[in-house]
Amino acid sequence: MTDRLRLGVNIDHVATIRNARGGDHPDPMRAAAIAAEAGADGITIHLREDRRHIRDGDLEAIRAASSLPINLEMAATEEMTDIACRFRPQAACIVPEKREERTTEGGLDVAGLHNQIAPIVRRLNESGARVSLFIEPDPVQIAVAEVLQAPVVELHTGKYAELWIEGGMEAAAPELERLKVAAAEARKRGVEPHAGHGLTFENVAPVAAIPELAELNIGHFLIGEAIFIGLEAAILEMRRLMDEARA
Repeated sequence: MTDRLRLGVNIDHVATIRNARGGDHPDPMRAAAIAAEAGADGITIHLREDRRHIRDGDLEAIRAASSLPINLEMAATEEMTDIACRFRPQAACIVPEKREERTTEGGLDVAGLHNQIAPIVRRLNESGARVSLFIEPDPVQIAVAEVLQAPVVELHTGKYAELWIEGGMEAAAPELERLKVAAAEARKRGVEPHAGHGLTFENVAPVAAIPELAELNIGHFLIGEAIFIGLEAAILEMRRLMDEARA
């Protein structure tokens, strides 16, 4: 399986910088437009319950700024489900969310939270969104995602990224193997596997080379790198590395 690997660019942290000072600059809409011009395949945004970065008013503005599909990350709550059903993004990714965390700290326990998540997945499916569940690379979680009729899972690559920082490819190899096994298991069950969290220029290639993966969602690193080389250049380089890994 050598289909082109899609790149979803998460622009949340453009809004984080904007909100730190107030006002309208830097504008997430401009980031969405640049991402489209640079070859991104989609825009990912996370409307958190505390609105720490993307805000409600950004939703339609970002949609107007780019023709790319929007992937709305959201907590498994009634409020966020109502917003998603009104906004009708092309994709909706249910993620774990805690007020005190700086960023998403792990995958969603869809096995343990089955009864809470099932009606949300059903409503989102009915609204026309392509539902994704952000999970650990665990066959049990993937099996439950299939039962819930979620067409997509996004495999959490955070542990892989942390191990890479500690000891490079050698240290990250066991977690990379977990990702490979999970991606293959998802495909076997008819669920499309995506991946994301903590991916960088340095560590992306081994993940991008997993043939079953259809999409990577990358945000914080790209926005951080944009400070030094510009957003377009950062996206173009990530795109090059992903394509090279699939060659």
